[in-house]
Amino acid sequence: MEISDSGQVEGGPGLSPAPRETGPEPTRTVRDTGPAKHTRPAQDTRPVQETGPAQEMFAADQASQRLGIELLEAGEGAAVLRMTVRKNMVNGHGIAHGGYVFLLADTAFACACNSHGPVTVAAGADITFVAPVADGDVLVATAEERTTYGRSGIYDVSVRRGEEVIAEFRGRSRVIRSVEERG
Repeated sequence: MEISDSGQVEGGPGLSPAPRETGPEPTRTVRDTGPAKHTRPAQDTRPVQETGPAQEMFAADQASQRLGIELLEAGEGAAVLRMTVRKNMVNGHGIAHGGYVFLLADTAFACACNSHGPVTVAAGADITFVAPVADGDVLVATAEERTTYGRSGIYDVSVRRGEEVIAEFRGRSRVIRSVEERG
């Protein structure tokens, strides 16, 4: 089994991602004003084709793309991403390796904190695993900005399987100074 340059899994039965719908889609964004609020219905999980700092960063993120992670929404300090757990993500206990769940949450965090424009990186993060994940589970990570102060920020990410919380992640961000500012 190999992963092609386009991120498709080749040579394994049932491991190829489902075909995506094509065609224009309206622009959608979310903004954190408290509990999770989305501008599209929960059942509408088609990938959004928009342009912005988070979308540009995600388009260059080969690690996430090769794992089949999809950016559903991003804008103004928030992001929603989706990943289907594959057989090659399952550990020796028969459940998804926590590193893949962390990677999904971290990618949602990255899209949310980079949605404002300046290049922003993780200063730290932690995760609490709430429930096990199995092969074939579809996970949705919803990232929300809690606060920003100076060049720093705090973001929370909930990872869910349907309505069930799988993991809670908290990321601390830092905007990178430009070359001019570093002197």
